[in-house]
Amino acid sequence: MIDQAGKYDVVVIGSGLGGLVSAVILAKEGKKVCLLEKNNQFGGNLQTFSRNKKIFDTGVHYLGGLSEGQNLYQYFSYLGIIPELKLEKMDEVYDTVYFGTENIGYPISQGYEAFVDNLSVHFPQERKALQKYVDDLQKTCALFPLYHLREPDNRYLEEILKVSVRQYFQSLTTNKKLQAVLVGNNFLYAGEGDRTPFYVHALTVNSYIQSAYRCIKGGSQISKLLVRQLRKWGGDALKLEEVLDYEMLDGKLSAVITSGGKRIEASLFIANTDPKKVLERIGIKHFRKAYYERIQELPVTTSSFSVHLVLQEQKISYLRENIFYHESIESVWSAAQYKELEWPNMFMLSMTEDPKHPGFADTVTVLTYMHFEEVEAWADTFNTVAKKSDRGPDYTAFKQGKTAVLLQKMERFVPNIRQAIMHSYTSTPLSYRDYIGVYRGNLYGHIKDAHDPMRTFISPKTKVGNLFFTGQGVNMHGILGVTIGAVATCSEILGKSYFLKKINETLHAM
Repeated sequence: MIDQAGKYDVVVIGSGLGGLVSAVILAKEGKKVCLLEKNNQFGGNLQTFSRNKKIFDTGVHYLGGLSEGQNLYQYFSYLGIIPELKLEKMDEVYDTVYFGTENIGYPISQGYEAFVDNLSVHFPQERKALQKYVDDLQKTCALFPLYHLREPDNRYLEEILKVSVRQYFQSLTTNKKLQAVLVGNNFLYAGEGDRTPFYVHALTVNSYIQSAYRCIKGGSQISKLLVRQLRKWGGDALKLEEVLDYEMLDGKLSAVITSGGKRIEASLFIANTDPKKVLERIGIKHFRKAYYERIQELPVTTSSFSVHLVLQEQKISYLRENIFYHESIESVWSAAQYKELEWPNMFMLSMTEDPKHPGFADTVTVLTYMHFEEVEAWADTFNTVAKKSDRGPDYTAFKQGKTAVLLQKMERFVPNIRQAIMHSYTSTPLSYRDYIGVYRGNLYGHIKDAHDPMRTFISPKTKVGNLFFTGQGVNMHGILGVTIGAVATCSEILGKSYFLKKINETLHAM
């Protein structure tokens, strides 16, 4: 039985950050908004989970650009969540990069001057190149107007879009070790040296160099605060309401049908879900064949395997920075395309400090790449808190085997880690697929390609007049990238000049 749940100005499908930001913006603009989430927790990659009274983040391990006056700070201020956001600024060195058996860790630091100074200790002949690098980061980011809350003009320099990461760094310096260090945290965007455009690197890492913060008690506070803002402005936010069907009328969307048996009408729809899945569910007949097929054929970034550890008290010293490890300075360029026998050829390691015992860690999270093909045998299974299912003993054995290999690899950075573990939990590409709803559990949406940049561009405005996209599957990924992408989506609806002027006027009045 279908429940006629009423009509809205806007229905937002999916409560990841892009959907939440879009919903709050449009509610603030006086629209009647309904946000729909299929899971029991709002937030997509902002979700946290609790094990043994310890909080683990799904995707938000640290954030950039959140010091006063910086871009994410300004966007979050406009959204009304800065006053209640509980943050801790990281130390000056927030990431350290290691290679192979080398004992030297290369520091990645907050602040452009500190960044150059601290790496110049290891590369004294490369200070000029390092200064040029931080200058180029800022120049590249300036070409994307919304990065600095300016009105989009779509006059991006095509040559910037076509410069690959490897091309850029080879032009910057002949020092291969320095090249590798500067892309050493490329797990943040699943970088492939010859394919990923340099602008993706710049937009991802620049904000962290400006400032780096951890969320105290997890990134889910962002989603909770945004849901609170949405409701404050009169919007509805509904959990456990997966959109199962789309109704079309005269070439436009008219309503959605949810798993909870609701039929919800709206004038506009914003999909913060995987574009491939949305088009497939609506049906090819409602789109131009070339548009439909182009999006369906876009390759996506690989997925992740993560291990989450609850530690015994006062056993492991707390590492304040994140560790990025690579097998070699060559493997850094293609780590996302590892061969099975090479796994894991990289990892990212992050800790939280025990509040009862400062100086000691209470949790550890370690993440590495994993291709969906490795879990293909269980692809027909589905398991979330809302829909529990056991994938079977073979799956459990697979996870245990991978965990053992990864722990052995990371033990050089955390000696005796295995003896200090109280509890261990894992996430695979299936976990990301089921909880986040992304195609094959991909990390960051479709692959951006420097060889054919326009083919990999997805506009927020679709070929169905009242359907819009937002989220990492459209523009950039990450907290800042997705926030900017949501602003771009709402600009299409509200008008670019009007909306950017409104944001800036609101910020100046604060």
